[in-house]
Amino acid sequence: MGGDHAPGEIVAGAILAAPLIKGKILLVGQKEAIEKFGPLPSNIEIVHASEVVGMDEKPVEALRKKKDSSLNVAVRLVKEGQATSMVSAGNTGAASAASLLAWRQMPGIHRPAIATVMPGKHGRFLLLDAGASPDIDPEQIVEFAVMGRAYAEIVMGKTNPKVHLLNMGEEPGKGNAFAKQAYNLLESHAWFAGNIEGKDLGKEPIDVIVCDAFVGNIVLKTAEGVAEFILSEIKESAMASWQSKLAFLPIRKYLRPLREKLDYAEYGGSPLLGLNHLCVICHGRSNARAIMNALLVADKAAQFDLIDSMKERIVGIQNL
Repeated sequence: MGGDHAPGEIVAGAILAAPLIKGKILLVGQKEAIEKFGPLPSNIEIVHASEVVGMDEKPVEALRKKKDSSLNVAVRLVKEGQATSMVSAGNTGAASAASLLAWRQMPGIHRPAIATVMPGKHGRFLLLDAGASPDIDPEQIVEFAVMGRAYAEIVMGKTNPKVHLLNMGEEPGKGNAFAKQAYNLLESHAWFAGNIEGKDLGKEPIDVIVCDAFVGNIVLKTAEGVAEFILSEIKESAMASWQSKLAFLPIRKYLRPLREKLDYAEYGGSPLLGLNHLCVICHGRSNARAIMNALLVADKAAQFDLIDSMKERIVGIQNL
C-alpha cells in the first residue's frame, strides 16, 4: 500500500514478476483496493491488512499505533516463515524500523545497511550504506564490506569482489578521523582495494563501495539528480525545434541504452542488509517495472540463501 503510485503500480509490478518467480507473491494491504486491479495470476495471493502507514508519518510511532498496517503484517509473515522477504515502496524509515524491530540484526552485525546497485562504465557496482545508518563506528564499515561482498558475489554474480572506501582522496591517510580509522581496519583484508574519490565512481572498475549512510545517501541522490538532469536536457534540446527533432531521430536508438542504464526502474530496489531476513526497499515513485525488478532481486536472494551465506561470512571474519 506504500508508494506514490500504490496500489496500482505495485499490483502491476507483481503481475509482471509472477511468471518469472517459481513461488508465490503475497500482496499485503487493503483487499478491496488491491482487487480493483485484478484479476491476479494463480501464484499471487492477497493478505488483508486494514491500515496503511503514510509516507509522511513518523516511523516508530506509526508502527506502534497501526498494528494491522501492511508493513507490520508483512514483517510478521516473514518472521513466521510464510514469506522469505519483504519488498516495500512505502515509508523507508517505517519499513526499516519494522524490519529491524521484528527480525533483529544477524549475529555479528551491529547496524544494518542499505545496499544500492549503481551503473558504471565497467558494469554495475554496489554502494552501501545508502541510507540506513548515518551514525556508525569505523568497525561497522568492515561489517558493511563483508555484507556488500556477499551480495555482490551471490546476487550480482561478481567473482572475488573488491571493496573501496569512499573518501576525499585516493592516498592512504586521506579524510577525517573516521575515514582514516576505517581505512586502517579495512587494509588488513586482501579484498580491500583502497580509497576511491567521488569523481571515479562511474569510470573506474568497481565492485563494492562502503561509506556511512550520511555520505552514501547524499552520493546516491546527487547521482540520481544529475542523471535525471542530463536526460531531461537531452530531451528538451531534441524537442526544441523541428530541425533538432530531425537531427535527433537518427541517434535516438543509440541513446536508448544510456537511458536504460540511468533509469532507477531497471535496478528494482535496494536490499536492507544485516538483518535475519531480507527487506528490499524501493523508490517511493516506483513504477510497475521497478517493482517487478525488486521482486526478482528478492527472489534471487532467496534462491541463493543470501542471508545464511552472509551469516557464515560474518562469523568467518570474526574468527580471523
